[in-house]
Parts: sequence; structure tokens; C-alpha cells
Amino acid sequence: MKKFLLFLLWMLLVFRLSAQFAPAAGKEGSTAIYKDSAIFRSWATGCTVQRGYITIEDTNQTYSQGDTTSNRAFFGRPENAIGLPGSNTDVVSLGDGGSALLLFNKPIVNGPGADFAVFENGFQALEPPFDYYLELAFVAVSTDGHRFVRFPAVSLTQDSLQIATFGQINPEKIHNLAGKYRQDYGTPFDLADLSDSAGITIDSINFIKITDVVGDIHPDFASKDSQGHLINDPWPSPFWTGGFDLNGVGVINEYENPGKVLQKKAKDRVNIWPVPANTFLKIKSVFAEKIERIVMIDRVGKIVLDRKNNGFSVEIPVTVYPSGIYFVKIITAYRIIGKTCLIKH
Repeated sequence: MKKFLLFLLWMLLVFRLSAQFAPAAGKEGSTAIYKDSAIFRSWATGCTVQRGYITIEDTNQTYSQGDTTSNRAFFGRPENAIGLPGSNTDVVSLGDGGSALLLFNKPIVNGPGADFAVFENGFQALEPPFDYYLELAFVAVSTDGHRFVRFPAVSLTQDSLQIATFGQINPEKIHNLAGKYRQDYGTPFDLADLSDSAGITIDSINFIKITDVVGDIHPDFASKDSQGHLINDPWPSPFWTGGFDLNGVGVINEYENPGKVLQKKAKDRVNIWPVPANTFLKIKSVFAEKIERIVMIDRVGKIVLDRKNNGFSVEIPVTVYPSGIYFVKIITAYRIIGKTCLIKH
């Protein structure tokens, strides 16, 4: 029996070291999707970010750039994750364990193949073994903004030796982790992987949460995949650009409302004022679409208001909310419209 157990453990180890997933962008069998592909129907329209630490093992460590010094990543703006991905500097850096919450004009639905793709600014190394500098992230989705379900990620990269700050990863050892592919190539996600999950409707996904994988393999700080493996990626990255660098989220399968011809951009169909708001925030539908629901989300991704409505306008008291930038999700019978507002007391 002892020999059998040792043999089984050996076989599991061999399987982990040899198992392969889809290869890098440009190679036969890759699932990478180029950003200009006609497969994309739309892109994220709103983003809020909760920045992670520069170095999770020492939360007092800071980085200075220009006039800013912080112990959290601070490169880029949330707006960089909206729309078609730009250059390798058009990103928002999340820091160790930081997260971004993405919103969309229309619900994402489970269709044929992949349903959306996440973009990061990884690159191929210029020295042997010519693998890739990849910063990874977990991906979770939600229908209502409260219950999130994470895709079952797998990392088969060795976890006994820390990958250094600018170290390399073989994409073939990575599955269901954002950042698997280099700049301009999205990592696809298929909602069918979550078909048995409770608390979400895979034909009505309104939120995507991207959470940086802490690449530190120290057991007190490490991130683990769905199989309990430590996830090893380049660490530390003690710069203002630390952590996952979100470049965009493209939608492949989204809700369609047959028979409706929509001539005007969704964001132009609703007015929101004043800027900044001090006592009341006013929202009005410009066209004949009743506002059915208003959801307001703070800068760390927390839903602070979820109100039903039955009219073409709504007035929200804001004196109870701290000053800051909020994302407002306006739901009509035909679409979901994302807006930002500034509350200042």
C-alpha cells in the first residue's frame, strides 16, 4: 500500500509538471484574441478600482513618482480600462491583491465559445527560455453586484522557487487566469464554466471583478488556484506600476433586444447633474425609456445604493455619502448605462 501511495503521488507530480493548456498568442492552438478582432461586440463602459499595496509583505514600503508617494500602486486611471485597449501604458495598475470592478452597457450572456476577454500588458522575454513576463489576476462575475463567482483558475507553474521581479512564465501552465497572454491579446473566458454556480445567472452578467494574483509564494501571502496550488508570478514588483495592469475587457456575447433600432450612443441617452453634487443628484432619461433601477457604487466597488424606479427621472439625496467619485449604473428596459458622478460637500 505504501508503494502504491508513493507511486500515485509521483504520478500526480508528473501530471502537474507535464500538463499543458493553450499556448502563447501566435502559436497553433492558442486561444488568444487580438484586440481588433470583429468578434468583440462592445467594451467595458465603467471601472472602479481598489488599489493594492506596493509590497504586501511590507505595507509601509512606498514608491515615489513625480509629486506622489504611496504605499499602494498608483499608475494609470480607472478610465484606462474602459473601451478598446490602447498602448502598453494605457492601463490601470492594481498592486498586490488590488481589484477592479467593470460595468457594461448590456448584460453579458453565455453564448457559443468564449463570452468575454480580459487584456493585460505582458510581453515576451528577450532571453532564454523566451517565455513571457505575465502578471496574473483572478476573474469573477456577478449578476446583481452582490454575489460574485470566480472562474476556476489553474496554475501549474512550479511553486518552490519564487519567480523574480522580471521573471518568466510559460502560458501553457496557466488556465482561467487573466494576463495569460501578452499585450494586445485578450484571455478568453467562457461563462459555461460557471453553469452550475449558485447566485448568478450566466445569461445576465452585469459585473466583472478582476483581482490581482499576489505572486509571492510565501504561504502567509500567497494566492491559490482552484486546486489549492500556490500561484507563482513575478514578485515583488515594488513600483507604482505594481500588480496586474488592466488594459480592457471586451464583450463577445451580450444581450440583444430584437426589433429595437438604437441610433444614439447609450451614454448620451441619460443626463446626470449637477457636477459636483452636494445635496441631490439628478438623473433624467433623454429619450422615451423609463429608468427602472439605479445602482451607485463607490470607489472601492461597494454598492451604496440600489433603488427601483418607475419614471423618466430620479432625484437622489447624497448628503449621506462621503465626498468622492461614484459609478452610477442606470438600468432601463433596453440597456444598462454607466455614468460617473462627483459628490463634494
